[in-house]
Amino acid sequence: MVAKKYYAIASGRKIGAFYTTWAEAKKLVEGFPGARYKGFTDEAAAQAWLEAGAATTKSTKKTVTAKKDDTPLPADALQIYTDGGSRNTGNVQGGHVKSGDRAAWAYLIEYHGQQVSDSAGEFGATNNKMEITALVEALRKVKATWGTDLPIIVIADSRYVLNAITKNWLAGWQRRGWQRSGNQPLANKELWQQLAQLLRDFKRIDYRWTKGHATNAGNVFVDAALNQTMDQLTPNQLHPVAAQTSEKITPPIKADKKMAKPAITAESTEKHQRASAESMTAIRAQLREMGYLQNQEHGE
Repeated sequence: MVAKKYYAIASGRKIGAFYTTWAEAKKLVEGFPGARYKGFTDEAAAQAWLEAGAATTKSTKKTVTAKKDDTPLPADALQIYTDGGSRNTGNVQGGHVKSGDRAAWAYLIEYHGQQVSDSAGEFGATNNKMEITALVEALRKVKATWGTDLPIIVIADSRYVLNAITKNWLAGWQRRGWQRSGNQPLANKELWQQLAQLLRDFKRIDYRWTKGHATNAGNVFVDAALNQTMDQLTPNQLHPVAAQTSEKITPPIKADKKMAKPAITAESTEKHQRASAESMTAIRAQLREMGYLQNQEHGE
């Protein structure tokens, strides 16, 4: 006979202390991102462990806040600017994003004089999807290039994305098996799962909200970049804005999974990279004329 015991589950498809077998408890945690659980011989010990864990989580959550845009940035912090957008032609009451609507995301990373930027787009995506994607792609780039130990500041104009992190909506969705309250489906579930996994990898991330398309140079930059990307989208090919850094890092050409992929030759790749670089240079020149990049000449 398989012995039963109390399994305390702090993070899983169900939360609480359950008197069951491991085979049954396993169903509640296996494959669940960030699952936390422990087995006990009695219920009191299981409940005590859960309460201790909840207290730790509660105190930790208080430190995650989105500060105002004018809060001074730490000199040694890596800064990430993100933005997403959708030209939603159905953006009226009762309307929805249409399959032919253009959408794009963009990020800008600044660290010790380096500037790394990237942007890509697709058809038929919502603004929220692009906002989440921008942060996911930026964190992936940071992790691959600098690792996860640096202090990071995320600056974005999306209250939806920032609130999901700082107000613990993300943790709540995860506790409910990636559903909203009332067992309602969670839009962009896979992206939220990817973001949650990435955030666990980093040692320290702080957040800033900034007013969109206003006076923040980084935010204006990513907004211009994603609009450039949307302008360049065609039914058969995507033309993402290439990254520009002091080390001349250029990302690979990206293609929309929904669209046919064009044949890539050395000549077409060189032509694409040259056009993309010219697009980014044009954006920088325009922003400089507007006065946004006057203090960032050293990073160009």
